[in-house]
Amino acid sequence: MQHTTTPDPADRHSSGNIARTLLWMVVVASALANMAASFGGADIWVHLVCGAITVLCAGTLVVRNLRSRR
Repeated sequence: MQHTTTPDPADRHSSGNIARTLLWMVVVASALANMAASFGGADIWVHLVCGAITVLCAGTLVVRNLRSRR
């Protein structure tokens, strides 16, 4: 007979899950900011900053995903 345990609800809110959620939120926010800057005719530095933030956060998400597979 197998013993089953119910998962601890605190495990769902681990720091890894919170970090991943925050990274996704920053990716979406920076992409939207870049789009708004495009429609608003903002300076080029605004586009560069938004794009750099998007790339850094997306890259971090990819690295975290690849490391979790090991």
